[in-house]
Amino acid sequence: MLKVKKEETGLGAQGTSWKAVWSLPAVSCASCLLFAFYLKFDGTIFVNNATNVISMKKIFLAVLCVSCGSILNTIQGQEASNASAVGTNYKTAIGLRLSNTAPIVSNAVTIKHFLNEKTAIEGLISFGHDITSFGVLGEIHKPFSTPGLQWYYGAGAYLGFGKEYDVNKARDVNTTFFGGQGVVGLDYKFASIPINLSLDWKPELNLVSDINFEPSAIGFSARFTFAK
Repeated sequence: MLKVKKEETGLGAQGTSWKAVWSLPAVSCASCLLFAFYLKFDGTIFVNNATNVISMKKIFLAVLCVSCGSILNTIQGQEASNASAVGTNYKTAIGLRLSNTAPIVSNAVTIKHFLNEKTAIEGLISFGHDITSFGVLGEIHKPFSTPGLQWYYGAGAYLGFGKEYDVNKARDVNTTFFGGQGVVGLDYKFASIPINLSLDWKPELNLVSDINFEPSAIGFSARFTFAK
């Protein structure tokens, strides 16, 4: 029979079980992975080619989710032993967001800034698949019991410029894209180093030049953080 050992720390009766610490990120990442497979993505990380086999798309998503889960599991034993978890909060962070190319805002530079303890704004600058786009999101964060780990949700808008095939003119024409976007994700800040990781689902509703809903929008971000 497998026994769960509770780590002996200065927390006393409030010591954290390894089993409890491990289960939350693992279940969350697995859920995101299963949901992403259900969406049947139509692009890969760098190209939008309809002939790409589904196995390559699944490998990309699996790497994102498993990597995120593995990193969290590796460091959370150490993080959970520190009740105050000094350093798990940050004010501003800048880095890269990797995504499939189905949405207008795909691979991008990401800048995230907290207005207060729970509310943040995130700016995205994307140069993917022949479209240059700019997006902004307002996000509300809800912390888990694990220090540094929180989930968040939010909404915003985007503006993009690129080319689109015009069947009437039988050629690519310059096109402007505008629409709304939502986001749900997990956010983790390491206590010992100024690094923040996040995994998110960011569906888009394009309104200009045509109306189109794009649910295939899973992204993984890594950012350098600046303390409060």
